[in-house]
Order: sequence, then structure tokens, then C-alpha cells
Amino acid sequence: MNVYSNSSHSALKYLKDTEANVCNLLIMTGDFNIWDSLWNLPFPHHSTISNDLIIIADLFNLDLSIPTNQVPTRYSDNSNDSNSVIDLMFLQSRSLELNNYSIHPDWCLISDHTPLTITIPIVEENVNSSKHSIVKNSKEEVAFIKDVITSIKGLDMSILHDINRLENVVNTFAYHVECT
Repeated sequence: MNVYSNSSHSALKYLKDTEANVCNLLIMTGDFNIWDSLWNLPFPHHSTISNDLIIIADLFNLDLSIPTNQVPTRYSDNSNDSNSVIDLMFLQSRSLELNNYSIHPDWCLISDHTPLTITIPIVEENVNSSKHSIVKNSKEEVAFIKDVITSIKGLDMSILHDINRLENVVNTFAYHVECT
């Protein structure tokens, strides 16, 4: 998930207030616009907004990652302002494969922000599958369709109040189709 939170921290407020339910998130990265000593050691202050960000990341099962090179992520074009670390990356908790990222100040070109990169290993996996087919317009096809329609009519749709109940109905339907 890529996040841009403006100086009013509207994206963080949205994520906190809506309690967004995102499953299986591997990475949350972006410009969070939060200056804090947690990720920028020379910065002398801690922000309560940072606490909100850490709580949100924890809800997604993510941890603040430490870059392989600790350099600023935003370079000021004003000599009165200091460079800062406001672009962050949160990675899946306790992941051995996803444990660090790099900051590339030499890649920023005309932007005042530096790109962040991470290598995500993709493991080749064999998935065993099988295909079942029914001859079109056969007695078996007619019987199968009848069984599927009966299964659909038998589903209790009155309980669809949240995602978990919907998932239960879908799994029940899948089970009936698999058994026919």
C-alpha cells in the first residue's frame, strides 16, 4: 500500500478513523510527512502522530523497517530548512525475506524525495490442480446445473452483515459445488 499523508495527516486520520481492513499486506510505504526522532535520529522531538502511525501499522501486522543506508528521504531546496526523513517503509512483521530496504538519493532527479526500493523474493511454486469437465447439453450437465441452483437457493443470505459471514456463505456454496 502506498500512502501519501499531507501536512494535516489526512491519510493517517482516514486509516485510523475507518479502521481499514486490509488483509495480507506485505508493505506500506510512502510520504507520511511526520518528522520524528524514531526514524530520524538527529531530529530532537517525538510526535504523537508517530504513535498513531505505529498503531495503524501494527493493525496491518507491519513493522517499521530500518533502511540499509540511513540518509534523508527528502532534500530541501531551501538552505534554511534541513533535509528530513519523512518517507518510510513498513514491512510484514517477523518476515525473514522482507527485512530492509534502500534509499537512493542519487536517483531523485528533479524530485525532492528519494526513491525507496526493496527486493521481494518470488518463489516458484507448483500448484497441483485438476480439471473436470461435463459434456455440454448432456444429462450430467443438466443435473449439475440443477444441483448448483438448489445449493444457491439453500444458502442463508439473511446473515450477510460482515465480511466473515459472507465468507462463510461463499465457503458453504463452494463446498456444495465441489461435492456435486
